[in-house]
Amino acid sequence: MPGSDSPGGESVHPPAPVRVFLLDDHEVVRRGLRDLLEAEPDLEVVGEAGGAEEALARVPAVRPDVAVLDVRLGGAEPEGDHAGIEVCRELRAGMPDLVCLILTSFDDDEAMVDAVMAGAAGYVLKQIRGADLVSAIRTVAAGVPLLDPETRARVMARVRARENRTAPPELARLTPREREVLALIGEGLTNRQIGERLFLAEKTVKNRISAILAKLGVGRRVQAAVIAERLRES
Repeated sequence: MPGSDSPGGESVHPPAPVRVFLLDDHEVVRRGLRDLLEAEPDLEVVGEAGGAEEALARVPAVRPDVAVLDVRLGGAEPEGDHAGIEVCRELRAGMPDLVCLILTSFDDDEAMVDAVMAGAAGYVLKQIRGADLVSAIRTVAAGVPLLDPETRARVMARVRARENRTAPPELARLTPREREVLALIGEGLTNRQIGERLFLAEKTVKNRISAILAKLGVGRRVQAAVIAERLRES
């Protein structure tokens, strides 16, 4: 029958393409990624951003299936080197079905731990071949984590090792309010959720977290979360 694609005469439509959002602070990199992905008939780039705040505003508006997030965004955010991972955490808090794929130039075990803790489905290096990146996006879009069981086990072992460390003496320098914020970080709440719980502006929460990290002598939010978990168990 003319115009029919199936033996029964019913029209068969191809599946909708995977909707992808790109976050990278280098325009040339974003353009290259867009060109690579849009050459694939089953992938569609629906938006892009060069910074964390821009991504947090645009992703909910375009509703992608997969967000490809660069880890380092020029150090502009309070948690600078891992700003892309914090974007992952924030986005998944409001969009739990969103799949995040972390893309980075650096093979950093600490960043891998942070990415897993933030709910990322995969972590790949920018040195990856184009075809392999396309395959990685298809894999996580299908609901299959990109971290193999051995890598995930190694990551979780590092997390457990962190939890076994004693709390630093610098904890005594925290104010009662900062201890409240630290406890909520340990519960996995985002900056926005902490603000809502404590009736604080999100910018105030960010400033308090920066102060907490400095007083504890740690550089990453996940390290503060591990300290908070250790305190809760003690």
